[in-house]
Amino acid sequence: MPFDSRVKSFRIATGFAVVGMLLAGCGSEDSAPSATTTTGAASTSAAAPADSKPATVTVDVDDMKFSPETITVKAGDTVTWKFDDKVPHSVQGIGDKAMGINSPIFDRGEWSYTFTAPGTYRYLCSLHPEMRGTVTVS
Repeated sequence: MPFDSRVKSFRIATGFAVVGMLLAGCGSEDSAPSATTTTGAASTSAAAPADSKPATVTVDVDDMKFSPETITVKAGDTVTWKFDDKVPHSVQGIGDKAMGINSPIFDRGEWSYTFTAPGTYRYLCSLHPEMRGTVTVS
């Protein structure tokens, strides 16, 4: 193999290695939480301590508001939004941290989300942005 071909092969291999390292380092500082979504019964987490079972907290979606508007849960707990209004609503996360919070549009029914990482998660109704809520996970 001539010298020029070896240099060209080395440069190509080095270029792939640099691109791979750059891609591995991409992402935001505020990574999205690992979470699960359910539309039926609440799921449980095997990582919960033996003396503390995951809980399910209910937020009512009625009369053009989330009630309660602000809740605090523990990591591994599930929040269930129960929809019962004359008009349709949804639950849509606000910001990178809450990207996984994204329910279908409901006027009746329920939707659940299990929070697995501590933090503050803000959300709104995508159809009525004045409807807002916050879930704080400890």
